[in-house]
Amino acid sequence: MLEQIAVEKIIRSALEEDLGWGDVTTDSTIPADTEIKGRFIAKEEGVVCGLGVVGTVFRILDETVVFEPLVQEGQKVAKGDIIAHISGKARSILKGERTGLNLLQRMSGIASMTRRFADQAAGTSARIADTRKTAPGLRILDKYAVRMGGGYNHRFNLSDMVLIKDNHIKAAGGITPAVRAAKARLSHAVKIEVEVESLLELDEAIRAGADIVMLDNMSLDMMREATGLAAGRVLLEASGNVALQGERSIRKIAETGVDIISIGALTHSVAAMDISLRFL
Repeated sequence: MLEQIAVEKIIRSALEEDLGWGDVTTDSTIPADTEIKGRFIAKEEGVVCGLGVVGTVFRILDETVVFEPLVQEGQKVAKGDIIAHISGKARSILKGERTGLNLLQRMSGIASMTRRFADQAAGTSARIADTRKTAPGLRILDKYAVRMGGGYNHRFNLSDMVLIKDNHIKAAGGITPAVRAAKARLSHAVKIEVEVESLLELDEAIRAGADIVMLDNMSLDMMREATGLAAGRVLLEASGNVALQGERSIRKIAETGVDIISIGALTHSVAAMDISLRFL
């Protein structure tokens, strides 16, 4: 219920931003009683995500509009596939078109990118995870799209867990003092992760009592050494410049034996999937 309230808040804000004082084009050119039918079409191959969000856009605008998805959330589609039908008052559909498409295209783009990374890591034990590098105000949608693409969510916000990064370490006076301070102040139920840049720092983080260690921009050889050093005592997360192909490909990183691979590019610079709404 709370998640639905949060999603509706995002949609209402987006509609308010787009509609302003009213759609002067639609209201001045389309009679109020005009009914129309249309279809959402995939203009490229990808993973569809956000159908429920689009349905909510039109429900908020006009409960008489009928939005009918033809595919499932997280389903891969081909260029030219019809992914949904819509029918109802033309004015209502036109007023929600851009908001609905913007959210659907972004979420589908994230799901599609995530699926490409997940497919490359298939067969290994590594989980593909997102980061907090999301569009401000859209995090709940961005992270949902990652799940629909076959990925996993890292912490949702700063209150979810302790993540001691380089600036925290510098400000706290070192890895050990930072971890000890967190353990002294927080419940035993709160996970503690530490970012490290060397094997010496990894060893210190383990000895200090970290639950998870983030290997920041380590080479493949260092990551392999790290998995041997950790020996299952902590979860290891690889992060930094992860690519689909090349020297730091997702596959090569996954094969080092790390448990988690976090990728900011899943959400911070994703290309929207090309989807259009066409009236019949």
